[in-house]
Amino acid sequence: MTKTIAIFGFGPGLGMGTGRRFGREGFRVAVIGRNPDKAAQHVEELAAEGIEAAAFPADLTDEAQLRGVVDNITGTFGRIDVALHSAAADMVDRTPTTLDIDAAALRVPLELKLYSPIWMTRALAPAMVERGAGTLLFSSGSSDRFVLPYLSNFGVILGAQRTYVRQLGVELVGTGVYVGLLNIGVLIGNSKAERVVDEHPELVPPGVEIARMGNDELGEHYWRMYTERTEVEVEVGFPG
Repeated sequence: MTKTIAIFGFGPGLGMGTGRRFGREGFRVAVIGRNPDKAAQHVEELAAEGIEAAAFPADLTDEAQLRGVVDNITGTFGRIDVALHSAAADMVDRTPTTLDIDAAALRVPLELKLYSPIWMTRALAPAMVERGAGTLLFSSGSSDRFVLPYLSNFGVILGAQRTYVRQLGVELVGTGVYVGLLNIGVLIGNSKAERVVDEHPELVPPGVEIARMGNDELGEHYWRMYTERTEVEVEVGFPG
């Protein structure tokens, strides 16, 4: 039976790299993004490589839309075997310093990197546990463990997301459901963030050097996590 990967927050960087890698293994790819035109474009790019894909536009910060898109995917492709939550915010949503953090500054990262992954899990995990098979993958960055004040509002929420995923991984041991978090310490090739940094280098504080990695290489990391199913947390691109 053909398997399906649903990529929540599909973009030209991480989403495309992962969709391409799983697609080469025969997976159908559900492309989930806020912008219908961009989602359709990604589907065309995958189709050009012989990968079966379909677009499912949705705002992942809206729980009703997220649950609705899960129903749409299962109605189109059948069950979701692998889900990746890879949604990322715009750099303009960051706070310049830790002292600037207030409740409003936490709203975007909270909805996108904590609430939304939890909603995805609650929408998919029960069925996966019932059939004894499934994979839930998540993405994170570096601002929850390195002192990066210009990304402090995201660092606070990524720390909470990391704790949630680690707890989830422990609780689902023995159920047949694998949980994996890829902590990414690089600027992702072909991503919107890479384009923004290249166009506006002033957004990165002086003296901060950001390593880069191609999106296909990151897709390979997710494929290994899916096939090996050993570690809840995998790190890539961190110094040392």
